[in-house]
Amino acid sequence: KNTRAIVADLAVAQKGLIDGSFRALIGGGTYATSALRMKGHVHNTRRVVGFLESDLCSDKGAVAWVTYPELIDHPDHRLAAALLPHGAGAVVSFGIKGGRAAGKRFIESLTLFSHLANVGDAKSLVIHPASTTHAQLDTAALAASGVGEDMIRLSIGLENADDLIDDLRQALRAAAKA
Repeated sequence: KNTRAIVADLAVAQKGLIDGSFRALIGGGTYATSALRMKGHVHNTRRVVGFLESDLCSDKGAVAWVTYPELIDHPDHRLAAALLPHGAGAVVSFGIKGGRAAGKRFIESLTLFSHLANVGDAKSLVIHPASTTHAQLDTAALAASGVGEDMIRLSIGLENADDLIDDLRQALRAAAKA
């Protein structure tokens, strides 16, 4: 084929694959604001982690453990501090006392978090792997995969941190009653 034929073939093949100018503008704007948005994600995540740790230390708390790379007892804390000086992102995991039943009740009680397996959204997301993505596994298989029955994963968004904490607090209370 000559060059003109190849270019024509490419043009046909790419129909629908190239964004229009408006979509390119919106996408470029999203990228341009990512540093600002990440500051909000990290700020909110630090606030949520602080709340979860305070519940962990409470005699009546529903939190069994918390893991986040900025915590000193995290196995990758030093690495995260060196490589991520502006914050370790917006994903935090914690254990909820009461296992699968409490995890399921916790998820059902949240009103602000969306129950999705995604991460990195502007909206806060939550998943309880033992009752969703890993539901087919028994306790031993869950443990072997590094997912406990008590594990909850949060992807913290850009909502008001106090609202997120209030939602977590009421859901933890509801789960404790399960």
